[in-house]
Amino acid sequence: MKPDTQPPLKMGASEWLMLLGLSVLWGGSFLFVGVAVRDLPTLTIVGLRVWLAALALWAVVVMTGRPVPRRAAVWGAFLGMGLLNNVIPFVLIVHGQQEIASGLASILNATTPLFTVVVAGALLPDERMSAPRVLGVLAGFAGVVVMIGPDLAGGPGRGLAAQLSILGAALSYAFAGVFGRRFRRMGVDPVTTAAGQVGASSLLLVPLVLAIDRPWALPMPSAGAVLAVLALALVSTALAYILYFRILARAGATNLVLVTFLIPVWAVLLGVGLLDERLEPRHLAGMLLIGLGLAAIDGRLLRRLPAR
Repeated sequence: MKPDTQPPLKMGASEWLMLLGLSVLWGGSFLFVGVAVRDLPTLTIVGLRVWLAALALWAVVVMTGRPVPRRAAVWGAFLGMGLLNNVIPFVLIVHGQQEIASGLASILNATTPLFTVVVAGALLPDERMSAPRVLGVLAGFAGVVVMIGPDLAGGPGRGLAAQLSILGAALSYAFAGVFGRRFRRMGVDPVTTAAGQVGASSLLLVPLVLAIDRPWALPMPSAGAVLAVLALALVSTALAYILYFRILARAGATNLVLVTFLIPVWAVLLGVGLLDERLEPRHLAGMLLIGLGLAAIDGRLLRRLPAR
């Protein structure tokens, strides 16, 4: 057996920049879903999202001359990743947003790192849990709780099933982050990986959309809903997954899901900028806790303090 010569997992400046960009793209996805659910059913939204994203990503693969994997093991991994990272969480999130606001959905989705620390710590030998990492995740999650404040405390009586649906999506994302590490060992290009898993998701979802939603019989959606679905597919899925798999290969599953701490921040900022929502003191306090959590998990700031 050949020794593993892959570079070590790390979170350098470029990885943090990609993580920030990914958080913006996925923060916008909750806004786009919130617009689309007004006119379209759940499976149709998700089916269009992955189908259009697959077309865009495979076009990039072909135009850039990237090799198309031919091994059955790779395509089996695409199906597994598509199920865990697209089909299950996308359906659960859109279903949940039929009843709850996009901001609350994004904040509930920020529980993903809690699940991932446990899953990755149990399954991946190079991502074992450490005290700073656990404390950092807890601090970040505390920031999420502070941001939602009384709304989360009063949630169980209002849309409990919808909230549990978002939490189920977060758990699925956690397993997807761990499952996706195998593409690094397989040597599959991040763009090809993104195209493969979204294409596999299309194969799983499109038959369900045709059989259950019968989209040809639906009323014509509004222009806003059409634009929201296009943005959801091309920006928050196709482009976002190119960044996702690049970060996953270079920084690992636990570092990657830090993005879910940043997504609620962008959800709040988008609400303030586009929907005239008010930024409250608890939002600022939550953002501060999220920043402290990210610093603790990254570890470099804590290592520098004793030296100084």
